[in-house]
Amino acid sequence: MKIRLRGTIAALVVTLALVGLFAACSQQESGSGSASGAITLNAAGATFPYPIYSKWFSEYQKIHPNIAINYQSIGSGGGIRQLHAGTVDFGASDMPLKDDMLKQLNLQIVQFPTVLGAVVPSYNIPGVEVPLKFTAASLAGIYLGKITKWNAPEIRKNNPGVELPAKDITVVHRSDGSGTTFVWTDYLSKVSPEWKSKVGSNTSVQWPVGLGGKGNEGVAGVVKQTPYSIGYVELIYALQNKMSYGLVQNSSGNFVKASLETAKEAAADAAGEMQNDVRVSITDPPGKDAYPICSFTYLLIPVHIADAAKRDAIKDFLHWMLTDGQGMVESLDYGQLPDLVKQINTEHISQIS
Repeated sequence: MKIRLRGTIAALVVTLALVGLFAACSQQESGSGSASGAITLNAAGATFPYPIYSKWFSEYQKIHPNIAINYQSIGSGGGIRQLHAGTVDFGASDMPLKDDMLKQLNLQIVQFPTVLGAVVPSYNIPGVEVPLKFTAASLAGIYLGKITKWNAPEIRKNNPGVELPAKDITVVHRSDGSGTTFVWTDYLSKVSPEWKSKVGSNTSVQWPVGLGGKGNEGVAGVVKQTPYSIGYVELIYALQNKMSYGLVQNSSGNFVKASLETAKEAAADAAGEMQNDVRVSITDPPGKDAYPICSFTYLLIPVHIADAAKRDAIKDFLHWMLTDGQGMVESLDYGQLPDLVKQINTEHISQIS
């Protein structure tokens, strides 16, 4: 009886040991981030490209169900801060980081253009159904607080036949650190010496007038809820929210509506410049049909990624984004990258190690 009991106990110990061994191996395999294990990538930043990023991350996960990409749409400034703090695997910004910002970041990164987009002046004027025309001077005047009525002569003269109300203009801007703000203020700084000297361009500025909204979503929400207001949002936010937005006079003197075609025209000369440095500004570009407030937007990817599984996942996603992903952008009214920029990006992927 004792011998039989000892044999049973011994068998049970061996069985438990094997179960423990298999469990440990399974946990080790899962935790390593190998192809068979779950990989989670965390990212944060720009709201400008959020609609296409959201679609990309969702579609990519369908073909790579073991890889999840969690993206916080908190604004370019927030994404840069989180990248600096090491709380995300990569960041996103509409403003390319200049040398002084890279020194502050204290992290070697690849700045990776992803799509082309346009920023539009969107407004809420009850009873006005036709698209308004804005000059550079009128937009700068509104945001400087010098043009305060919708029926001001500076607005009326470019919109003959439009019944503009004698109502105060409520100016809406971003309240957070924003790449969209950088694009907007970069444009205003190029076309208005007064704006450049008094306000300048950055992701956050000291606004002369206005109400703040967080994210493109927040600005769109404030404009929709506030009669006689005007704000600036990425084109897709105006379209998705069925908001009115204006034509803007370009450097050739033509009033141009933001679209895929006019954004591509704005970027026509940029690809050559980007061979030397991808950090380009394409606001107020040449071209008779160029929309004047456009920008590339960027992913900020660390050059050195210690976790091999995450590194491989990020590099694979970037390759996918440059191929299959680019085919999805125009359905959301973003512009594809020029072929030369895709080649530059492919070379940059090889730098990630």
